[in-house]
Amino acid sequence: MQRIAQLAPGIALAVLATLAAAYVSDHYGAPLTLMCLLFGLSLNFLSTDTRLDPGLDLVSRTFLRLGIVLVACRVTFGQILALGPAALLAIGLTVAATLGVGVLAARRLGFSGAFGALCGGAVAICGASAAMAFASLLGERRTSQAQLTLVLVGISACSATAMTLYPAIAHQLHLGEIQSGYMLGAAIHDVAQALGAGYSVSPLAGETAAIVKLARVALLAPALMVVALFLPKDAEAKVAAPLLPWFVIGFFGLAAVNSIGVIPEPVSDTASHAATALLACAVTATGLRSQMQSLMSTGLRALLPILIATLAALLLSAAAAKILIAG
Repeated sequence: MQRIAQLAPGIALAVLATLAAAYVSDHYGAPLTLMCLLFGLSLNFLSTDTRLDPGLDLVSRTFLRLGIVLVACRVTFGQILALGPAALLAIGLTVAATLGVGVLAARRLGFSGAFGALCGGAVAICGASAAMAFASLLGERRTSQAQLTLVLVGISACSATAMTLYPAIAHQLHLGEIQSGYMLGAAIHDVAQALGAGYSVSPLAGETAAIVKLARVALLAPALMVVALFLPKDAEAKVAAPLLPWFVIGFFGLAAVNSIGVIPEPVSDTASHAATALLACAVTATGLRSQMQSLMSTGLRALLPILIATLAALLLSAAAAKILIAG
C-alpha cells in the first residue's frame, strides 16, 4: 500500500493529462503523440514536486516498454513475407541506410552517435514509438529527456507534413497505386500518418502502405539489437546491459504468436489499443519530466538529423518504388 501511495500521484497526473490530450486529438484531428507531448510540456512546472517522481518514472519507463511489446499485435510475419523478396530487401536497406544517415548527420553536427541513432531510428522505423524504444535502450546517460522531447516534436511535425505532401509527390512521380502505397509506407514516420496518406490515394495504396509500414515496425527489434551491438558501451555503467532487453524479446515473441493466428481478433484489437494508450501515457510523462532549460539550450540545430534522415528515407523509398515495384 505504501508503494501504491508513492506511485499514485505521478501516474494519476500522467493519465489525466493523456486523457485531455486524447480528447483534443479526437475532436480536432491533431496527432495524438504531439498533443500528449504538448500537454506534458505545458504541465512541466509540476515536475518540481518530488512526490510525482516515482509515478512519472514508472509511466515513462515501464508503460513504455509494455507498449512496445504490445505493438507486436499489429504485426504478422505472413503479411511481411507476402511483399516478396525484392520489396523486403528494399525495406531493410532503406531502414538501415536511414538509421546510418541519422547517426552520421548527428556526428557531423557535433552530437553523439547515440543521439543520431535516436533520430535515425525514429525516422527509419515507426516514429515516436521507435524513438521511445531507442531512448529506453540507450538510457538517460547517453540521450537525455530533453533530446528525446526534441526528437518527438520533430518526428510529429515531419510525419504530419509527410502525410500531406507525400501523396502529391507520388502523383508527380507518376507512381501506380501499389508503387504509391509502397513509397508512403516506407517513407512516412508514424503508422497512423502512413495509413492516412495511403488511403488518401486509394484503398489498394492504403493496404499496401499498411503492410509495408508493418514490415518496418517488425524491424524495430533487429534495429535495437544492431544499435546495442555497435554503439560504444556506457563506460560509467557498473553492470553490463544484456544484449537484448526483455521488451525486445517480448516484441519478437508476441509477433510470433500473433503470426500463428492463435490470438483472437478482439484480443488483438484490445492489445493494439492498449499499446496506443501506454505509449501515449509514456510520451506525456516524458514531456512532464523534461528539463526545459536543457531543452531550450539544445536549439533547433538538433532537429537537422531528423530532417536529413527524413529526406534520405523519402529518396530511397521513391527510388525503390519506381524501380522495383510493379504499379
